[in-house]
Amino acid sequence: MKHLSEDDLLDLAAGLESEADPHLDSCAACAARLQSLREEQEELRGLFAEEAELPSGFSERIGATVAAAVSVPVPQTSRSARMKRLALASVVLLTAGACTWYAMVPPDPESPPTAQLPAGASLDSTAIPIVVAGTLIDNTLGGGQPTGYQLVDGSGHVIINSIFGQPSTKTLEFGGLPRIAHIPALRLPADADATWSEGPGNERYGTFVENRFVSARSQPLSTFSIDVDRAAYANTRRYLEDGLLPPADAVRIEELLNYFSYQDPAPAADAEHPLSIHVESASCPWQEGQRIVRIALKGKEMEQDSRPGSNLVFLIDVSGSMGSQNKLPLVQKALKLLVNKLDERDSISMIVYAGAAGQVLETTSGEDKETIHAAIGALSAGGSTNGGQGIELAYRVARENFVEGGINRVILCTDGDFNVGVSDIGALTRMVEEKAQSGVFLSLLGFGTGNLNDALLESLSNRGNGMYAYIDSFKEAAKVFSRELLGSLWTIAKDVKLQIEFNPAFVGAYRLIGYENRMLAAEDFKDDTVDAGDLGVGHSVCALYQIAPPGEALDDLVDTLKYSDLPALPADPSPELLTVKLRYKAPDSDTSQLLEVAHIDTLASLDEASEDLQFNTAVAAFGLILRGSRYAGSATMAGAIELGDSARSYDPGGDREAFVALARRARELLEARGAHEVGAPEPRE
Repeated sequence: MKHLSEDDLLDLAAGLESEADPHLDSCAACAARLQSLREEQEELRGLFAEEAELPSGFSERIGATVAAAVSVPVPQTSRSARMKRLALASVVLLTAGACTWYAMVPPDPESPPTAQLPAGASLDSTAIPIVVAGTLIDNTLGGGQPTGYQLVDGSGHVIINSIFGQPSTKTLEFGGLPRIAHIPALRLPADADATWSEGPGNERYGTFVENRFVSARSQPLSTFSIDVDRAAYANTRRYLEDGLLPPADAVRIEELLNYFSYQDPAPAADAEHPLSIHVESASCPWQEGQRIVRIALKGKEMEQDSRPGSNLVFLIDVSGSMGSQNKLPLVQKALKLLVNKLDERDSISMIVYAGAAGQVLETTSGEDKETIHAAIGALSAGGSTNGGQGIELAYRVARENFVEGGINRVILCTDGDFNVGVSDIGALTRMVEEKAQSGVFLSLLGFGTGNLNDALLESLSNRGNGMYAYIDSFKEAAKVFSRELLGSLWTIAKDVKLQIEFNPAFVGAYRLIGYENRMLAAEDFKDDTVDAGDLGVGHSVCALYQIAPPGEALDDLVDTLKYSDLPALPADPSPELLTVKLRYKAPDSDTSQLLEVAHIDTLASLDEASEDLQFNTAVAAFGLILRGSRYAGSATMAGAIELGDSARSYDPGGDREAFVALARRARELLEARGAHEVGAPEPRE
């Protein structure tokens, strides 16, 4: 049978009349070819529609225009197939051009899309999500700083990240096409629940407002849980090394401080308590007349040969989002480093999860490294992410193999992109908090870029009696998995809480630098049912307070009380600046023990302080500047570099030297953005 020519098929596909129409009833091959041509044309016409949400009815209008264009009578002259294809392509391009022109025309100025305020939002609140024309916009800064919003499309991808201070008309982007939106500068009430903000790609960070100065006379107690997480430093480093300034909410200063090792002496082997407290004070380098107080804890050093046996359950995210080289392949290399540290005292199980969860390695002795390495090497990525289901199964396996008096731990490796099953942060954290009561703790290791759900991973670590680290390279994997992780897993003190009492005779106001997500009420200190952070073998934890002397005028302090007077200061006050109280529980106990240390300020300058305190202030200044903190004072990145460089005679692993190089990189990026060298950087796009 003779088939239709290409000219005839193109005529039919374009809707032009053709005498060959009846032939299709008897020729399946021509009919199939015609259908293929029509589908190609529909695909071409539909390409533009994927780029933006078009106004209601607009697609129908364009369709009618296309139909009218292709049905215009054409002179019956000879036409080559190439000419017909060019004509059809012209129609499609003209159509797409018309769509783009239409989409770029601003909406009617008399009725622009306006921000829809959630219930309870007001113009004097900070960091609250708003919606413009049906699209989520999330405020990312607060505490008096310029308000920032991010425009997110329906798939959760950030389209634009813009910062501005006053209610204004702002050009934003919807699907890459400009739109005009009137957006109020919102602020979140101080007692509102924390939300999350988005970073580049689809990364999520928990929002928080920096700790403020507090009057020592009206509120002499400051109470918080320790935090052994280090993720924020490695994540900040990843941004800077990629040539980007990190989102403010990604910079948690306590995690920057606790990334490094310090020289604080550990308790003696026969000491009554497994941790020691060290306090030191010196002049504040970024605020003249104020003081910096360093409070450091050091866990007891113990030989690895004496550690108890472990029951480790590796919970591995093998969903599609883990396919890139800095995710699952890096997880595999890192896990092998840890396995090489294990022996016959240890048992290993492995759970994977994507659309569903399953056990890929039955409980295996740590001595059988060949079997464990083979199971790790067989992992591959694909599917969606049912993380909640994986966590349930991992805890069940851990309980089945529970080691009394040993290390029982689920180690979760993921980018945190939980998108099916239990994915709500609140539901997941409640589940993990409940599971932690069984004696099985949770360690979280975040990997990769683009989908990192830092907000979720930090929240889970806070509630799961574990630690959270971010792995941005094989070098960091070696540090965490080979040098540190077994110490982290081997808990020597749990639910560690600090309460500092300030002497108002010498302290007018104080501010805890960092730990915003770890603050506790004063009454939580003695309440042994309140959860707090855990300390591992040989670990260091430190915190910095900035202290203003009595009588210094601070805008943050409360006004004079109207109905009651503050108690009068004693005529002969104690010489102590403050007292540090610490409560902790032994790993197998539910009753806390108390340690107490008082500190007298010798009024030493920073030059006279220990290298640890000097290095701490360098790291804190680095963090304050990157956060755009209102409390950065006269801090400069140049000053942080100089101070950090002079305080690294003790530098295991070269981490302090690497910090100085990173601070230099941060300075270059800030200068490239035109930020002021003195104080915090200007708001950044």
